[in-house]
Amino acid sequence: MSPSRSDTVSADPMRPADHIDRGDDDRITGPTLGATGWLRWAWRQLTSMRTALVLLLLLALIAVPGSIFPQRMANPNGVTQYFRDNPDLAPVLDALQLFDLYGSVWFSSVYLLLFVSLVGCIIPRIRHHAKALRSRPPRTPARLGRLEDHLIEDVHVPRGLVADVEAPAAIGVAERLLRRRGYRTERYDAAGTWSVSAERGYLRETGNLVFHASLVGVLVTVLVTGGFAYTGQRVIVEDSTFVNSLSDYSSFTPGRFVDNTALEPYSLTLDRFDVTYELPGTPGAGQAGNFAARLTIRAPVDPEGRRDVVRVNDPIDVGGDRIYLLGNGYAPTITIRNAAGEVIYSEPQPFLPQDGMMTSLGIIKVPDGLPEQIGLVGFFYPTQGTLPTGAYTSVYPDLVNPVVTFNVFSGSLGIDDGTPRSVYTLDTSGMTQVTVGDSGLESIELTPGQTADLPHGWGTITFADVSGTDDPLSSVKRFASLQIQRDGGAGWVLAFASLATAGLITALLVPRRRLWVKATLQPGDGEGAPRLRLEYAGLARGEDPQLAQAVARLRDDHLPAVTDDPAFPPSSKENP
Repeated sequence: MSPSRSDTVSADPMRPADHIDRGDDDRITGPTLGATGWLRWAWRQLTSMRTALVLLLLLALIAVPGSIFPQRMANPNGVTQYFRDNPDLAPVLDALQLFDLYGSVWFSSVYLLLFVSLVGCIIPRIRHHAKALRSRPPRTPARLGRLEDHLIEDVHVPRGLVADVEAPAAIGVAERLLRRRGYRTERYDAAGTWSVSAERGYLRETGNLVFHASLVGVLVTVLVTGGFAYTGQRVIVEDSTFVNSLSDYSSFTPGRFVDNTALEPYSLTLDRFDVTYELPGTPGAGQAGNFAARLTIRAPVDPEGRRDVVRVNDPIDVGGDRIYLLGNGYAPTITIRNAAGEVIYSEPQPFLPQDGMMTSLGIIKVPDGLPEQIGLVGFFYPTQGTLPTGAYTSVYPDLVNPVVTFNVFSGSLGIDDGTPRSVYTLDTSGMTQVTVGDSGLESIELTPGQTADLPHGWGTITFADVSGTDDPLSSVKRFASLQIQRDGGAGWVLAFASLATAGLITALLVPRRRLWVKATLQPGDGEGAPRLRLEYAGLARGEDPQLAQAVARLRDDHLPAVTDDPAFPPSSKENP
């Protein structure tokens, strides 16, 4: 009868009695972690630098849809238009919060996790780094020859000199030399052995910590100051004034902590908008060479006002706000009278450019004063020309031969129910087209000073009132689209970003290394002359391709200081 497996294992003198072979039923199992153990494990995973890097990359990827889809806070009209153009897809994207990306649950979750991960990772490292800065350099290894970068020099000590005195002196020279190079040093002397241990490169970890702490600073700054920031847009026509109040903005996006009634009091008047175009027949004909919105700024502390100029990429500061020039265009003055000759609409209407030649689209809505509500879809041509198809277009962006055309729609404008509507769009789905199409009526075409009848005898429409002016084109005004932005955290973000850049460069360029110089007494030669053995070695934390050169340079600088007397000729040996 053959012995059982357990008897064989027990009888094997090379194995302990409780040894378990692979395949046995009795397996070693780890201890149960429990709720506290799992929480500790999860915290360690979250606060690891690898997790922080993954979360940072994930946050960057999540932000990509914000540049693809219009955001409700920054571009509500764009979101409305997206719903109109994509009625099936838009509700799905809205359910995923892609139109409110930066306030979405999942973006905020990753943002907060990244913040917690960075803080949890940095605080222990700061404590460890502070302790390391106060600690002494490590003891000199007993066997420096085991290190890859290791050099040996034997120095002959002439008769009459005491080797026990020369060895500490040589180490003292090395210590002073290393200190001048920025190393922290510590002497470790023993019987028959003298050495100095030196280290440098803690600035590398300091730079690393500054980089990550600066990232936390950026996150905190954006989180805190973003709640007190706001952005608004306003279109200002020449000779008109914008007052910095909520009701005067075309669109306004406040932070969650912004008090809409406490905006900085000031006003902006657009005195003139200057633009130059390359002349026809020249290279780049029609291209704009300069944009300049000339403003008069008034505030309670300066009622007389001051003049300033806003240009593209050259904003101005007003009451802590930054004023940017976003766009420009033409605002022809349109006057509409009813059948009794009463003026029911008369103002410069901004027309939005559609191409580089300033072919512009404008919408006029007349809710009252006529038998029906009407909407006019107009096109303005600064220099009217004709395409081969017979359609009008603008052939030059400056005012040379201005023409405006209108198509008229009647019916509900959709504003009676209180629903906000953009002044630059007209929803014609519930309206009747009363010019062109099946109406049998031509579209309305006007040049400066001309008047035309509205359909059905409703009244008249006039393009600019040129009476009493020698220049009919002067009645066609320009407009400037301005963005008013307040962001108190921009300076802090710049400061933290600069610190992060400086910390990253420092962490990449500063090497972390340790150097040792060791002196030991060696037996004399045949005549009894003693020898002093000097060993030089280095060790790097991470990759340091310059370490071998640093060790060799230390040897080359140290030996002349030790053997400057011709009686000390060195004999070199490397890595014996």
